[in-house]
Amino acid sequence: MFHEITRPFNMTYRCYSVSMLPGNERQDVERGGKIIMPPSALELLTRLNIEYPMIFKLTNKKTKRVTHCGVLEFVADEGVVYLPHWMMANLVLEEGALLQIESVSLPVATFSKFQPLSEDFLDITNPKAVLENCLRNYSCLTTGDVIAIKYNSKVYELCVLETKPGNAVIIIECDMNVEFAPPVGYKEEDHISRGDSSGDIGEMETDPAVMMPEPSGFVAFKGEGNRLDGKKKKLISESDTEPQASNSRQPYIRGIPDYDYEIGTLRFIRNSRPPSAKEETPLEPFQAFKGEGFTLRTAKSKN
Repeated sequence: MFHEITRPFNMTYRCYSVSMLPGNERQDVERGGKIIMPPSALELLTRLNIEYPMIFKLTNKKTKRVTHCGVLEFVADEGVVYLPHWMMANLVLEEGALLQIESVSLPVATFSKFQPLSEDFLDITNPKAVLENCLRNYSCLTTGDVIAIKYNSKVYELCVLETKPGNAVIIIECDMNVEFAPPVGYKEEDHISRGDSSGDIGEMETDPAVMMPEPSGFVAFKGEGNRLDGKKKKLISESDTEPQASNSRQPYIRGIPDYDYEIGTLRFIRNSRPPSAKEETPLEPFQAFKGEGFTLRTAKSKN
């Protein structure tokens, strides 16, 4: 049985979430299992000849909650450390609370088991590959922790159910077997019924009337139009050679689909009547300056 080996480094700091870090929010800290420490901690660790990678044990003395982490940078203010939000939730810490930090040495991981806290995790096609990619930002795992991974702009929470060969292990440069427990609230019967219903949906026949129902309620531009010359406008074009076809055809209304459409037919709709031969031929040939002439000066009468 492996046990963690405590090193001489043992300090107490005030902890804050990474969102309180001066400047911009550090998303790289939120997506991993590492913290930001002050420069004085690096100076002390260097003098103590601490082994690499640096692993720390975090303890909340009030609640006796314990977890382990790595360090990302030494740029925090003196006496302050910055933690990911999920890590502060595991330790039940508030902003500005005191946190004990010890340097430890952990065994290399060989096995870990995770349980998703939401059934949405089942929607991921390859969960092991996604988890492997996200764990690159972690240095170690602790049994009982709830870690947060981000995939496709969505955050998934996973509980670490088991780690071997110890309750806390290093996951840097190791071959680790991973298993997943059923998500919290998962019921196999529900997922089977969902699969059956999805199959029925694919076999249903599509009805055009269902896919494109008649418009109801307010319909824009539904009113009647009038011409300025007083003539009535025909909604469809009619030719003298096809009187029967024009009578059987439904009037065309803009914005409403044709539910009686038959595949392979083309319909050319004309909203204006073509000019007749009588209208095309002018009554008289055009002659320029044919009108009468008038003079503005009145003629004087001769006495």
